[in-house]
Amino acid sequence: MAINERLTKRVRAALSHLPDVAEKKMFRGITFMVNKKMCISVGDDHIMCRFDPALHEEILRTKGCRTMEMGGRKYKGYVYVREEAVSSEKELQYWIKLALNFNVKAKMAKKKML
Repeated sequence: MAINERLTKRVRAALSHLPDVAEKKMFRGITFMVNKKMCISVGDDHIMCRFDPALHEEILRTKGCRTMEMGGRKYKGYVYVREEAVSSEKELQYWIKLALNFNVKAKMAKKKML
């Protein structure tokens, strides 16, 4: 899979004003960690957005998104959003804002000790 450079650049630019953003290769793409917490990922033809799980059913009504699924398990509070659904800056900013609002209260993943 090739990384979607255009979409990655757009997400990178949208997060550029933040002081603590790191990029990691995860989920077959680039994941943007904000404050050391997973926030948004860019895949080949979509973004993956992490948001408040309490909003999941409401968010699913938004055009172009579907629940993230891995290994047959569906993850509440995570959706894939097709690239076409974030073609405008306004559309992309909606998802960025949604993810950043949750990032403030999201918990960091526990690191496994060897």
